Amino acid sequence: MSESEYSEHGFWQKLTNYARQAGLEVVEKALWLYYAAQRPDTPKWAKAVIFGALGYFIMPIDAIPDLTPMMGFTDDLGALAAAIGMVSMYIDDEVKQQTSARLQAWFG
Repeated sequence: MSESEYSEHGFWQKLTNYARQAGLEVVEKALWLYYAAQRPDTPKWAKAVIFGALGYFIMPIDAIPDLTPMMGFTDDLGALAAAIGMVSMYIDDEVKQQTSARLQAWFG
């Protein structure tokens, strides 16, 4: 996972272009992390974990190419889930509400 690979533009571009292919679960986890990183009370160490996982998510080349049918986002989901396990205390109701609103707009 590479924090240096993360950019906000790259994150939103990846989600916009691949949300349906990635699926609801991957997008939900990515948004949980994104919104948790936006919280002012999320400490720097947690943001580093988050941006590392999101950096891996947006990298065009990873362990399983994202365009591989049925399997492409499984490695991304693993990286996102590992980060969530480490920073779950910063994924509060507000983060989940922001995520829910975005998911509703994208997935209906």
